[in-house]
Amino acid sequence: MNTQFAYDNWSEQYDTNINKTRDLEALALRETLAGIDFNSCLEMGCGTGKNTAWFVTRAQRITATDLSAAMLAKAKEKITSGNVDFVQADMLLDWDFTGSKYDLVSFSLVLEHIENLEPVFARAAVALENRGYMYIGELHPFKQYTGSKARYTSSEGEQVLTCFNHNISDFVWAAKKNGFEVIDIHEYFDEGDRSTIPRILCLLLRKQ
Repeated sequence: MNTQFAYDNWSEQYDTNINKTRDLEALALRETLAGIDFNSCLEMGCGTGKNTAWFVTRAQRITATDLSAAMLAKAKEKITSGNVDFVQADMLLDWDFTGSKYDLVSFSLVLEHIENLEPVFARAAVALENRGYMYIGELHPFKQYTGSKARYTSSEGEQVLTCFNHNISDFVWAAKKNGFEVIDIHEYFDEGDRSTIPRILCLLLRKQ
């Protein structure tokens, strides 16, 4: 299914549906970045603003982008801070919306829709200040291996989005190729039960 159309359609119920992946990634982002200082943030895939609302409490300048105009509209309804610039953008195209460089670039539950990570990491490196951070929070590859994908139910039935499997080594390889060092890797489990398959993979990278 076309990703932009899917998220436009999903936007009406995205915040209200039961969604363990959405909620656990929000927790993971806050824990992973709790000890990181950043004054500016480029948020790739802000959706309805679940993480943007937290970034507003931490940064003075935020560029929040999403492919879906409908998702952005929901985010704008919730977040009225003058420190946030909402932009509809496709991360696979030129990032002509960035302006000056950022202390942090974040990706939340969006890279599963990207087949080739390397060009996106390259653009993120250009957008970052030296020693700037990149946060990645994604559906864990182990979940992907079992067939889990972004999906929702509409009046036409279950809608499954186009997704691509990325191994942990794929993230690390793309990071190293584009001048990032891996600072930390975290895995998050449903109910904190580490005997189960992890749901969320988080990586914290720094531009060297």
